[in-house]
Amino acid sequence: MDNLKITVFQGYLFWENIDRNLQNIALRLSSIREKTNLIILPEMFNTGFSMEAEKLAEPMGGKTMKWMQKIARQYDCVITGSLIIKENDKFYNRLIWIRADGTCEYYDKRHLFALGKEHETYTPGNKKLIVELNGWKICPMICYDLRFPVWLRNVDAEYDLLLIVANWPERRIAHWRALILARAIENQAYVIGVNRVGHDGNEVYHSGDSTCIDPNGNVVYYKRDEEDMYTFTIIADEVKKTRRALPFLKDMDKFEIK
Repeated sequence: MDNLKITVFQGYLFWENIDRNLQNIALRLSSIREKTNLIILPEMFNTGFSMEAEKLAEPMGGKTMKWMQKIARQYDCVITGSLIIKENDKFYNRLIWIRADGTCEYYDKRHLFALGKEHETYTPGNKKLIVELNGWKICPMICYDLRFPVWLRNVDAEYDLLLIVANWPERRIAHWRALILARAIENQAYVIGVNRVGHDGNEVYHSGDSTCIDPNGNVVYYKRDEEDMYTFTIIADEVKKTRRALPFLKDMDKFEIK
């Protein structure tokens, strides 16, 4: 593992306006002045958290994914975030992971937010995604997944970095902050949560509170209320030292998810 440069975009999202969101993100990315390995965007970064899937969904390889491929090539890095995908007449809240060479993988959100009726529109996923980048094993998840520690459990140290892309409202932001901290400590991994800011089309306010927590529970990055494009480094030795000094993962309970 090498140290990893991460760029997070805590953005204001223009409601259900794909072109405007892609233009805004591209403009903000132009401020990057150093090499980055990974760009992380919020959940449904091109539309906001919308249930208008019929109107907004794209196929795999559609406009937004082509844009992501262009950005990945331009910055010679991986870019990730979730968007609405239609496949086989079903809609998915799908996180896309695109590399500089144009290859991609994806993760479909498993835990759909019933309070917001997400489960009435979208189909849940049933498979974790573990990807590798510069020797790091990375597990990307989406928003509401954060509340379910069994699904996020770091079984057999399968990941070093847990990513959460989100549209998490300010009225429950204390939960967000507490859960991210807990997931980092219990899984002995870095956790990065990237949220949006501003009001959405339902007048729900999002305060951001995007953050990076190291395996010991220390804050590496934190930002509230403002749009922010920021690059920071996570340290490979921090993961190794923590697990060597405190070998807790080997004592975890064994279980099977059905």
